[in-house]
Amino acid sequence: MICPLEFRYGREEIKKIFSEESKLSYLLKVEASLAKAHAILGNIPEEAGKEIAVKANLKYVKLERVKEIEREIRHDVMAVVKALAEQCKYGKYVHLGATSYDIVDTANALQIIDALSIIEKEMVKLVKTLANLALKHKSTIMIGRTHGQHALPITFGLKMAVYATEVGRHIQRLRRVKEEISFGKMAGAVGTGASFGDKFFEIQKIVMEELGLNAELPATQIVGRDRYIELLSFLANVAVSMEKFATEIRNLQRTEIAEVEEFFEEKQVGSSTMPHKRNPVICEQICGLARIIRSNVVPAWENAIQWHERDLCNSSAERFILPHSLILTDWIVYKMNEVFSKLIINAEKMRENIEISKGLIFTEAIMMKLVERGMSRQEAHEIMRKYAMEAREKGLHLKEVLKENKMISEIFDSIANYTGNAEKIVDIAIQNLREKFPEIGL
Repeated sequence: MICPLEFRYGREEIKKIFSEESKLSYLLKVEASLAKAHAILGNIPEEAGKEIAVKANLKYVKLERVKEIEREIRHDVMAVVKALAEQCKYGKYVHLGATSYDIVDTANALQIIDALSIIEKEMVKLVKTLANLALKHKSTIMIGRTHGQHALPITFGLKMAVYATEVGRHIQRLRRVKEEISFGKMAGAVGTGASFGDKFFEIQKIVMEELGLNAELPATQIVGRDRYIELLSFLANVAVSMEKFATEIRNLQRTEIAEVEEFFEEKQVGSSTMPHKRNPVICEQICGLARIIRSNVVPAWENAIQWHERDLCNSSAERFILPHSLILTDWIVYKMNEVFSKLIINAEKMRENIEISKGLIFTEAIMMKLVERGMSRQEAHEIMRKYAMEAREKGLHLKEVLKENKMISEIFDSIANYTGNAEKIVDIAIQNLREKFPEIGL
């Protein structure tokens, strides 16, 4: 075994879709639909259509036989055709009028739709996990950070609500992509349908309806690769979100921050030389694999550039980028859900870290109160900026340097958590998710 997908990454449910046997099964399913369409229209005997449909499966067409034929003729689809034909009394009607990519692209659509359905289920689980965290911790105060520096207080629930909503948008995108990718073709070598004669439109319509797909019309020899670009770009978008979430956990798990922690099994080892280590290894794995998924967008774009009605440059690249991107996207969404569902949250450390700024995070709150009392916003900003810089330079708590100004000092004492409408925002966000995705069951 060479590819890590074979032994390290990916769930069996989705990897099975892209196994050699499953790929062959999808191709045979399309061949069966084509034979049935010909029989319905009287192009071939009815019994021929029935026989081909019955035998177009792995019970009759064996993978090893297909490989044996391919080694001899060096054409993968024609090997499938020959292996099916030799099992049929009416084998001469197999693949009638079709070109290879009538079968391949139509089978690809079926395969991709099945894979996306698995990913969608896992994304729904992730939304639910994040939404539950948002509700549970909507009042758990922590410091918000911008530019890596303390900014203003937020709640951990608000952070989780942002993530849940983002994944919700990805589910909506996935459903649009599934529609975009649900296209096959049965239009012959250059898209004219010439090999099917005057029954071309009927044949293509029957085949696509039987398979639950739309017909690519017009087409060249292949389905438009702009559809694959949209698919791979969507997967890259999901990968970005997963890496962003994982990076946040990695940062919050830094020893000097320690506000959250990836779960750690009882016998898990963090380092081969440092027994004390508890590394966020799953989040780091997510980040690494997300980069592979995003990198596959480049060949997807380049595959759309074809010579005339089609060349073969896309074929070899797609054998990598389609299964790898779909399997790995499913994997990192699954692992991200695992991390969040078992996440260790240190609310006390969050409160402790707020105190590190020695009150400086409340300068905006004081500024706004000064404006309420009639001071101009710019004047209030400058006053608080000077006090903040003095406190920082002297290493004092902001309250200490405010003692000289009784009015501002009293304002400081009146400020509580300064988390604004964070809790209400969480409630609204979760209600929106409930309405858009009732299947989440919140």
